Order: sequence, then structure tokens, then C-alpha cells
Amino acid sequence: AEMAGDTKKAETGYKRLLTDDKTRFVGVRGLMRQRLADGDGDTALKLAEKAFANKPRHVETQDTLLKHQADKGEWDAARKTLGAKLKQVALPRELHRRRDAVLALAHANDAIAEGQVLTATRDVAEAIRLAPNLVPAAVMSARLDVAANKKRQASKTIRKAWDQAPHPDLAAAFAEIEPDETPALRLRRFKPLLGKHPGHPEVRMLEAELHLANEDFPAARTALGDLPEVAPTARGLTIMAAIERGQGAEDRVVRAWLARAVTAPRGYQWLCTVCGHVAAKWPPICETCGAFDTLEWVEVVQSESALAGPTQMLPLIVGALEDHRDTEEAETVEEVAEAEPEELTEADETPGAETEGEEEAEAA
Repeated sequence: AEMAGDTKKAETGYKRLLTDDKTRFVGVRGLMRQRLADGDGDTALKLAEKAFANKPRHVETQDTLLKHQADKGEWDAARKTLGAKLKQVALPRELHRRRDAVLALAHANDAIAEGQVLTATRDVAEAIRLAPNLVPAAVMSARLDVAANKKRQASKTIRKAWDQAPHPDLAAAFAEIEPDETPALRLRRFKPLLGKHPGHPEVRMLEAELHLANEDFPAARTALGDLPEVAPTARGLTIMAAIERGQGAEDRVVRAWLARAVTAPRGYQWLCTVCGHVAAKWPPICETCGAFDTLEWVEVVQSESALAGPTQMLPLIVGALEDHRDTEEAETVEEVAEAEPEELTEADETPGAETEGEEEAEAA
């Protein structure tokens, strides 16, 4: 009946199957699929729970139940379902630990929103234990520690996560530990992070940003090195524009770097491996396709989404760094970033080079 498109008749058939213990699972699963097709998630979740209770080893039912529990924010229930998948050998142990950590972190996030700090602290600690490389967990833990005036513990958490792999979210959280420090003191405090993973693009850009905030433009240029040429990204090219500006380069040189930044690859981003959506912040569930734990920190060759503005390109300019920013520079960068593509006529020009016509004009 269902294959013929007669859903009413099919529903009657599924309900009839519920009366027999041998066919009850088939009936429940059939009704569950119908409710999913109708978009009735609440009823589908209840049916998935019944189907799971009837056949806990059924992989499709496990996955359906887990997805809908996550969609509804029922994180504790989802962790139990995930545990059942592990017991039934339907999930590799390492993958189980990762997803269990994501669920614990999601629960911690909800707890923070509800003002349940102790619950959030407990859950985020569990997430870090299960998946030490889960960057959002380290960031949340550090921010909770800062709020509790445990700055030393916050620093320890960030440095431990940074040891595994550098990440701009970790750097931003590390900066937040001392929001009122001077650029010079911030640079000194960041030295242990900068000493790890030498040559890594993230470390090079971070160091350049810190030197920029300290208005040491030659040091910023040295830290960035040849990164804008060998591995250009929007962030790296914008840092280069800021260096040129700080060293008194002509507006056309700064504009040329920013023009390249507008169309350059975005570098590493949170990317959904299912639908390809690029998220500004990591979520446990993709906001576009609804897939669970599919956001990965990967290199995005090109993003269709436009940058929100120059502040997105220089994420480390926060706190005390913001106080030292030149107002005129900020206005210039904002103006260029919002300019129409045709206005950036120097986009294809090599930064620092002068045309023959300009040389003649200057000579005259």
C-alpha cells in the first residue's frame, strides 16, 4: 500500500502489526518513518524510543533515535543511546568517545544559558576528558575558569589544547584571560604558545597580529614571512595590508592587499562535511542540514559567504589591542572592505610596484 502511495492504508496496516509481539517492531518502525516523512518530529521521536526498546540492536533505529534526541536537545538521553550503540558494537570506541564528548559539551552549553554553572563545569570537564582535542570544549572551560577568577587554570587548559594543534579560537580565549593588558605584556604572555609548532601558519599569523598591536611593524612582517605569497588567505593578506599601512605605505598599496584578501581563500574554517556549510562558530549540529557532529576544522579553498567585515579578518585585535588601534586606519580598512569590486582597480597590481605612468607623474 505504501509503495502504491496509499499512506492511509499503509498506516492501518502498520497499526494492525502492533497487536502481535512478533510484528510489533515492524509496525512501530513503519509508523515512525511515516511521521518522519510528514515532518512530525515529536511523534517520530516517541516511536523511535518504542522501536529502540523493542530492538536495541537495530542500527537504523539507534541512529534515528540519536538524531532526534540531539535535534530536541535531549543530550542526556542521547548519551544513553550512544552508550547503547557502543555496547552493541555498532560504533567504534574512539568515535563513541568523540561523540559522547560533543553531547556533553552541548549539554554544558545549554546549562550555561540556564545559569547552571556547576553543571556546565562538570560537563565540559567530561568533554575534555573524552576528547582532549575538542577545541570548543577547551575554549568553554577556559571561559568558565576566567569567570570564576581561576585564570591560571584557564591558561593551563588553553596551553594544553594548543600543544595538540594551534587554533585561532584558542588564541582568542587566551587573550580574554587578561583583557586589559598592554600589547607588550600580551606579546610576552603569548610567548609559550608562539614557541609551539614553529612555522605553522596559524602561529605565524598570530605572532604577526600581536606585533601589529604592539606597533612593531618590522617584527610583524618578519613573523608573517612569505605566507601571503606561498599560502595566501584572507586573514594573512589583511595582516599584510595592516603592516603596509603601519609602515606608511601608500593607500594604493594597502588597497591592493585588501583587494586580494576579498577574493582569497578563507583558510581553515568550521566546515560541515555533509552539506559543505561554513560556520563562523562550532555547533554540535549543523544549522543548515541538521547533521550531528559533522563540523570539522578544515581548509576551505574558497567560501561563497562574504566576510562580515575587516574585524573578522583580524580576530586577535581585542581588549587592549582595540584601544591602541588608529581610528583613521580602522575607517580606511572598513571603507575598502565595503567597496564594490570595480572600485578596487589595483586588485591585479603587485603590491609595492609602481606603474610607468605614476613614475612619470611623480617625476613631473
